[in-house]
Amino acid sequence: MKTYRLRVNMIECEAHGVCAELFPERVRLDEWGYPIIDSEPIPKALLQHARRAVQNCPKLALILTEE
Repeated sequence: MKTYRLRVNMIECEAHGVCAELFPERVRLDEWGYPIIDSEPIPKALLQHARRAVQNCPKLALILTEE
């Protein structure tokens, strides 16, 4: 069974906050606007939302990994 998790490349991230807007179920922002990612696997019901957040990251810093 495939599992998916989100991670962020903090070197590339510029704290635009798009990920938290598009996927608030798993992403929240710290006091500087950088994402804090929930480390739990993404359930199938939320996978499309995760993919949309990844695709819309202005710096392509949000990554969806398959395990």
